[in-house]
Amino acid sequence: MNMFKTVKATSVKEYLANLPDERRESILFLHTFIQKNVPTLKAHFAYNMLGYGSFKYTNSKKITLDWPVIGLANQKSHISLYVCALESGSYLAENHKDELGHVQVGKSCISFKKIEDLNLPALKKVLKLAAKSPGLVSATMAKEQKKKRAS
Repeated sequence: MNMFKTVKATSVKEYLANLPDERRESILFLHTFIQKNVPTLKAHFAYNMLGYGSFKYTNSKKITLDWPVIGLANQKSHISLYVCALESGSYLAENHKDELGHVQVGKSCISFKKIEDLNLPALKKVLKLAAKSPGLVSATMAKEQKKKRAS
């Protein structure tokens, strides 16, 4: 099951061309912003969203995937930025949530309704850090962290 909103696009160009009018400007701005600030993370289409850069990730089914370091997705009621990077063993986005503006942060996901809600200098900092430390918490690591919090 894919947790990302299904889209008809199969490429970056198609994804951008099929954006709804109310989100087009914001997502195009973020697409350019990401490419300008972390040019080493090349744009590609992945998992029904725009991806930037990639790293090898082995999922819970023991399948190794090329997973995007940064993901940008248009959702039904908001825009999501996925920052798949770790800092001291925890998610980078979660570590910097207080700096990112009027947004919701859950683990690696930053969600917001309009671009003005984002603190762009803080996002730039997070993107640059993400390019240096891509990754996701493994299922094993997540269980260990949960045990530590419970004790």
